[in-house]
Amino acid sequence: MPPKRLDALRALLEQDPNNLLARYGLAMEFSNSGDFESALAEFRRLIEINPGYAAAYFHGGQALERLGRLEDAAGLYRRGIDAATRSGDLHLRNELQTALDALGI
Repeated sequence: MPPKRLDALRALLEQDPNNLLARYGLAMEFSNSGDFESALAEFRRLIEINPGYAAAYFHGGQALERLGRLEDAAGLYRRGIDAATRSGDLHLRNELQTALDALGI
């Protein structure tokens, strides 16, 4: 993960811990670098701040899958399906459903 980008995201979050875009960016940086535990912590924080942030459920579920926690991933995908349905985001709802179905749980 590029240190300047990481530092910039952390600085934004220091100023405003509820900055959804910065928190999502940090979570994705962790995920892209293979630090799935840190990514998961950030996705969970996103969901705490805004339970309707459906993309956090999708990417959080993917992090859980990579950590081998398939039951937890399925649960997060299900919660995301509910969030996406409530917000009317049918595209993301379908992506979450596809991810859940692929688990075979």
